[in-house]
Amino acid sequence: MYQAKAYSAASPKSPLASATIPRREPSESDVQIDILFCGICHSDLHQVRNEWSGFMPTVYPCVPGHEIVGRVTSVGSAVTRFKQGDLAAVGCLVDSDGTCSECRAGLEQFCPNATLTYNSPDKHLGGVTYGGYSESIVVDERFVLRVPSNLDLAGAAPLLCAGITTYSPMRHWGVTKGKKVGVVGIGGLGHMAVKIARALGAHVVAFTTSPNKKDDALRLGADEVVVSRNANEMQKHAGSFDFILDAVAADHDINAYINLLRRDGNITLVGAPEKPLAVAAFGLIFGRRSLSGSPIGGIAETQEMLDFCGEHDITADVEVIPIQKVNEAYERLLRSDVKYRFSIDMATLKS
Repeated sequence: MYQAKAYSAASPKSPLASATIPRREPSESDVQIDILFCGICHSDLHQVRNEWSGFMPTVYPCVPGHEIVGRVTSVGSAVTRFKQGDLAAVGCLVDSDGTCSECRAGLEQFCPNATLTYNSPDKHLGGVTYGGYSESIVVDERFVLRVPSNLDLAGAAPLLCAGITTYSPMRHWGVTKGKKVGVVGIGGLGHMAVKIARALGAHVVAFTTSPNKKDDALRLGADEVVVSRNANEMQKHAGSFDFILDAVAADHDINAYINLLRRDGNITLVGAPEKPLAVAAFGLIFGRRSLSGSPIGGIAETQEMLDFCGEHDITADVEVIPIQKVNEAYERLLRSDVKYRFSIDMATLKS
């Protein structure tokens, strides 16, 4: 065991502050990574402030961060896919049982015994796992991912959550060339969805409540932009979408988007509004439409996503910050004052 520098929260109301945390020495199957960049996900804020206490209570001290990109500093004797000096990434998962039906299907994200990158029981050291707001991390090789060398590392970090969260449902629901795809909400998740859907060959329509986001949505790759408060603009697209990705975390009228689906069309939620959404049954029944949800993807699919982003030169639009500004970034995140993700330069932790 060794001590690593990190930023952690001591309680729901305390700011993130400099700390040291224990990390295990690499075993024969482990990869040790010097963290270069770590993205800030909105779930980091929820966890730090214990806002998911009903189903995922936070254990303190809490070290968030599951959008990790770094360089390999050490590997165990049984590691075959990585060597010292390689670029590597870690997402939302660092372990699973490997034996359940979900794991055997390559769907580790649904494993009942999955270990999250932070705030999950740590079978090695006891207590809970600590995330990427730290100088290094040790992870089993099965959960370490390769980073395409052409990608900007600061912008690549959010791919480990925002990227796979939007890529996975598009692949599942068959988004390909010629499909008409809607993206609701042009934020941290939505801006990635626009880029990925465009690269998959879809005709992409971005939905926003803010007319001033039109130009930016077009820059990101949208073919059309609809201001969702404009009933006439919405009506023009009624019954025409193959797939809609809803990335809005605030309360909104889901039925307005269900009515835009063609027969057998699907709308998938990746945003998580605090209150349940009211769904009109007839909107689904007439047209055999479906409403679903999706989390991240499995490890193989996450690697597929990274390779896809490497082929198409896709990264998140990021504002790079020093770790010392993380609390300010959290407050700005609450105000949606970022285009479109924060990425922490972890070298600043050592200064």
